[in-house]
Amino acid sequence: MAKKEFKAESKRLLDIMINSIYSQKEVFLRELISNASDAIDKIYYRALTDDSMTFNQEDYYIEVVPNEEERTLTIKDTGIGMTEEELETNLGIIAKSGSLAFKEENEVEDGHDIIGQFGVGFYAAFMVADTVTVKTRSLDSEQGFKWESAGADGYTIEPIDKEAVGTEITLKLKENKDDEDYDQYIEEHRLQTIVKKYSDFIRYPIKMTVTKSKPQDDDSDEYVDYKEEETINSMVPIWRKNKSELTDEDYVNFYQEKHYGFDKPLKHIHTHVDGNIRYDAILYIPESAPFDYYSAEYEKGLELYSNGVLIMDKCAELLPDYFSFVKGMVDSEDLSLNISREMLQHDRQLRLIEKNIVKKIKQELKKMLRNDRETYEKFYDAFGRQLKFGVYNDFGANKETLKDLLLFYSSTEKKLVSLDEYVSRMPEDQKYIFYAAGESNERIEKLPQTELVADKGYEILYFTDEVDEFAIKMLTEYEDKEFRSVSSGDLGIDTEEESKKAKEEEDEHKDMFAEMKELLSGKVSDVKVSKRLKSHPVCLSTDGEISLEMEKVLNAMPNNQQIKADKVLEINIDHDVYHSLKAAYDKDEGTFKLYTNLLYNQALLIEGLPVSDPVEFTNDICRVMV
Repeated sequence: MAKKEFKAESKRLLDIMINSIYSQKEVFLRELISNASDAIDKIYYRALTDDSMTFNQEDYYIEVVPNEEERTLTIKDTGIGMTEEELETNLGIIAKSGSLAFKEENEVEDGHDIIGQFGVGFYAAFMVADTVTVKTRSLDSEQGFKWESAGADGYTIEPIDKEAVGTEITLKLKENKDDEDYDQYIEEHRLQTIVKKYSDFIRYPIKMTVTKSKPQDDDSDEYVDYKEEETINSMVPIWRKNKSELTDEDYVNFYQEKHYGFDKPLKHIHTHVDGNIRYDAILYIPESAPFDYYSAEYEKGLELYSNGVLIMDKCAELLPDYFSFVKGMVDSEDLSLNISREMLQHDRQLRLIEKNIVKKIKQELKKMLRNDRETYEKFYDAFGRQLKFGVYNDFGANKETLKDLLLFYSSTEKKLVSLDEYVSRMPEDQKYIFYAAGESNERIEKLPQTELVADKGYEILYFTDEVDEFAIKMLTEYEDKEFRSVSSGDLGIDTEEESKKAKEEEDEHKDMFAEMKELLSGKVSDVKVSKRLKSHPVCLSTDGEISLEMEKVLNAMPNNQQIKADKVLEINIDHDVYHSLKAAYDKDEGTFKLYTNLLYNQALLIEGLPVSDPVEFTNDICRVMV
């Protein structure tokens, strides 16, 4: 029996496949089971067009047979088998897809689609086996054949007696190494785990003889082991069932069985799409964030299946970062079983699926916000920050998708409100959406800068997350209403009369304020009469794009670049403190300097900003007291 050589390009491809294509060796079993499923599918298709054939599904199955003594693993199927010519064509030329050719020749379109690609997937067996032996007999032949290969050196084909139609593939496992345990692929529990992980939803039974225990007799506490054949896959995936057949409990059980999270999901989304791209998906909105969610260790992604066979545990390409909290799976018969991560990044069909999934998630979240506010707020408490990061990231590219999902605490409603709800309540004379930023709602409530806006009866949104202001700066407006901070240099709410009065006051005090600005040189860009203060003596406002809260956030980062906001010290000329300040300006230069420094440091403390020289500040207080 002469050994036949693989073609040169096939040798190279075999080497690349074994060492590069698959990152996890366990997928070899997925590939062989998928090919076995294909072989049974081919009989099914033959029966559709051949009146002399019947297809009794009970006669068709796949069997996994480990042999610990021989260190072999055999995968058997009752499928269509192969002739000598098909062995030569399908297994002699690597990447020659027998299943793909069959699909094209028979114009298979009824959804009972073929998942494997004979050739590439089959050779994954060499990742774990020194020798692979295939015994097969075709439905169209009385003669069986054996194909055998020890790798890239070549293969042999010889006739054999084989009673039943179908194929048996036997892998002689490699010897164990320090960093590789090949014995795991003949361990019952490990094999069951791999089958459940990758091939649980293959439509034919995958059988295996497993070890079980039972009491030695009715009155005994001792157990004895026995062997029993059982089907180890569930066969019918939940996502292929009609929604009407399923209960909420079914979806929760699937969530927990797949270990998507330790919590109970807030919402499930079951969708079927049959158009330019065909896929089924079950998506979950978790109740709580994983412990590592806001860390570099967190890995996003959905499980990706090709016609019931798991391709990838976490397909990151199916979810944008701002929806990275979503768990679940997608199954598409339009995707190749052997698609690589590099190919996924450029796959047009995957891009279409991702686009549809994003649209569906947004629809469901908006529906939850509208119809189940309590549940939405629970979701937002866990993942709202991620939505706001999504608005800010990529230069605001996703702000239109996310803006209607945002919530902020309201000064008037005393609860979380959406931007749409805020705008719907705006008085006719209100031009801007006002907000205030701080460490907590309680701190913001006490900010001097909120006094005038609140006095006008305008609602204020409270920003307490470090990302809030950055996101809003990127959003810029909502429903043609511009966002404006209560600490902004110009609130834009003065009447003509108020503006005229303010200008007169500025002119009246300009010399004193110019002197204060000089004393605070390098610390503030200006000192002026405050139009926003009512009961407080002093506050800081800002000019420019960088706010006081943004300054804090940016300077707390590891690559601190000492970014500073353009601070303006505002003085309330109707406060008693002002009169002391004015008297000092007129009579005592030293006291005037003391008061100026105290007011500036007081304004810093109100904002939660550090005082540059705490010792000097406390000494100044002592001087005032003395």
